[in-house]
Amino acid sequence: MPADTAPSRRSRRGSGAVTLHDVAKLAGVAPITASRALKSPALVSEDVRRKVADAVARTGYVPNLLAGGLASRRSRLVAAVVPTISGPVFLETVQSLTEALAQRGYQLMLGQAGYGGTREDALLEAIIGRRPDGIVLTGILHSAAGRRRLLGAGIPVVETWDLTSTPIDMLVGFSHVEVGRAVAAFLHGKGRRRFGVVAGDDERAKRRVEAFVASAGALGLAEVEVVLVPAPTTLKSGRQSLARLWARTRELDAVFCSSDLLALGVLTEARVRGLAVPAQLAVVGFGDLEFAADVDPALTTVHIKGAAIGRQAAQFIVERAEGHEVAERVIDIGFSIVERQSA
Repeated sequence: MPADTAPSRRSRRGSGAVTLHDVAKLAGVAPITASRALKSPALVSEDVRRKVADAVARTGYVPNLLAGGLASRRSRLVAAVVPTISGPVFLETVQSLTEALAQRGYQLMLGQAGYGGTREDALLEAIIGRRPDGIVLTGILHSAAGRRRLLGAGIPVVETWDLTSTPIDMLVGFSHVEVGRAVAAFLHGKGRRRFGVVAGDDERAKRRVEAFVASAGALGLAEVEVVLVPAPTTLKSGRQSLARLWARTRELDAVFCSSDLLALGVLTEARVRGLAVPAQLAVVGFGDLEFAADVDPALTTVHIKGAAIGRQAAQFIVERAEGHEVAERVIDIGFSIVERQSA
């Protein structure tokens, strides 16, 4: 790069990084003017904005947002933690959270904690150390150490996709116990009497299963056959699970799945085995993913307002980050059973 367009390495304060002073020098303006052009462009002339923008483009300068955040005590960053980025069930929430935050000038950082919970503590420590303006978590089950860190950090926290009366800070979600009860009652109301369950081994799915099994017992039904598979769940594990259930008993007339992907696997295996759905076997999923209405037969499933969860979580974070009080800190967003051909 020619000497008249490249900032001196000595001016980079020994780190090798381009600084605001480098940009200002190349643009021919004072550092404070360059700062205004980047942070409050309406306060400078069009000519200055053009010169600074050109200098930024030529140097590759990226503003130090953390340094600015320390001065204003705001980072404009929000961290979200999900169990997995490969499973589609959380995508709608993440997308709406990202969009709602962006509309208010915030950016989202996404972390994957896994379903076992073993990585969440290390992830939370790294996130809290960077002092984001808010943290959005999936679920309410955290380690004692993780909960202490979150309570002591003074950072707004929103727990999602679950329900409790004692959140760390704020919460928007639904009851997995009520989901299990509602699906059992739905299938019983359809005249089904011999239930099976195919579910992931994560804690939220297990609570749905436990409530489903308990409700079946309260209705006087036979013992529910349960197959648990590793989370995140897949179509393949759904196929294998129906094969295992069918090897135990061929009297099943309904299967509740903890995800739509598992349900799709069950539908596929049922077709291979010549089982008529729903005449012989009713199938209910969870999540109401995009494909649920388009498979054959169309999948009966539990619909969760994932986008609404993301929008409400964003609203919680922004209100608290901007110094406003949140009157209602726990919101039960509910769920619904979408009845289609498979049940």
